[in-house]
Amino acid sequence: MEITSVKTHLRLSQLTATISAAVTKVFAQQRFWVVADVTSHTFKADSDYHYFDLVEKDPNSNRLIAKISAKAWGPGSASITNFELITCQRFTNNIQVLVNVSVQYHAVYGLQLNLNDIDVYFTLGVLEQQRLATLEKLVLENPDFIEKAGDVYITHNKRLPLPRVIQRIAVVSSKTSAGWQDFRHTLENNPNRYLFSIDDYFTVVQGEANVQQLVDRLVDVFRSSKPYDAVVIIRGGGSQTDFLIFDHYLVGKAIAKFPIPVITGIGHQKDETIADLMANLATKTPTKAAEFIINHNRVFEEALVVFQKNIVIKSQQQFSGGFQRLGQLHNLIVNQSRSVLHSRSMELAALSSNIKTFGPLLIKNRQTHLGHLATVIRVLSPENTLNRGYAIVKVGRQITGNPDQLVIGQDIEILLRSTSITATVKSKENYHGKDFDL
Repeated sequence: MEITSVKTHLRLSQLTATISAAVTKVFAQQRFWVVADVTSHTFKADSDYHYFDLVEKDPNSNRLIAKISAKAWGPGSASITNFELITCQRFTNNIQVLVNVSVQYHAVYGLQLNLNDIDVYFTLGVLEQQRLATLEKLVLENPDFIEKAGDVYITHNKRLPLPRVIQRIAVVSSKTSAGWQDFRHTLENNPNRYLFSIDDYFTVVQGEANVQQLVDRLVDVFRSSKPYDAVVIIRGGGSQTDFLIFDHYLVGKAIAKFPIPVITGIGHQKDETIADLMANLATKTPTKAAEFIINHNRVFEEALVVFQKNIVIKSQQQFSGGFQRLGQLHNLIVNQSRSVLHSRSMELAALSSNIKTFGPLLIKNRQTHLGHLATVIRVLSPENTLNRGYAIVKVGRQITGNPDQLVIGQDIEILLRSTSITATVKSKENYHGKDFDL
């Protein structure tokens, strides 16, 4: 036996039409402000359409708890363009937004949200809140090398003095970055012809997922043990979300503690990143970083030139003063020499005159005196003494007049005018000349 079963059914298009009518009835005139994260974003420039998903994650587990497709075109697309102009960041994945949406249902594309408007300042506020929280955490957890004084963050790296000349440079950047090329070109073609030694430490400088890679490149610089004068972290321009890597806690901590002065040249024109605040010096672009280094070295060169000029001027002044003093000393020596020579010449002339005048008299007096001495000598000579009837007594071949040298029984020699007598002392007695009779 054949059994025929007839069931009531709808075509799929009838069902989707029913759903669309129900959705339109409930949501047609309603607009909702929704906070969500953007993912799976694509943009069709030829049609000016944005396609993306809005998602919400559990803040504790990061588990996806809600997801819906969305699109933006016409006024919605214009609001995204305005958002990008004001925030200086692309409307792209992994940003949190506050958007005004309407609910739509399409038979082919299913349930969707249509973006009508986007709150620019909500996104800016979220990023700023995250940034301020990171800064507060850096100060609280790292008091040894980060402190805040008013609106200024004082770090160990900021306290490091820049060398008088920056010549040996470690560059942390992306190999494909136009900013890196601008930096090198500016340094290598500087008008002062300064020479630089540059080592590149390439990394990805975009996306929070690449934070550890950036920190690792700084560690590589430190472990190289090369005597770098400075480390330069550079990146070209981009949206604000492109720079979120430089607002990360680990990057800020690594820069604040780094033992070599860090110069940032990150191509943003608005707020400073945390990397800028922690670094020794922050510049706005890679080119500005290179220009700063060139100007820094030029200041040193100009100081050397001034110092050189001062040395020349001081030397000339010293030489001039020395020559003047030498001239004065020369004149003094000449004048005093002339005076001394004149005085000595006068004395010599007087002495010469005295010699001429008194010389003969002096010679005559000396001759007279010598004649007198000769007479005395002749009178007192032993020969004249013997001729006058005196005798000379010698003991042991020595003339003596001392009776104490004579001993009884001693042989003595008595010299007379023409006779020598040898005698022996028989006796000695004192006399006082009373019996002496010539």
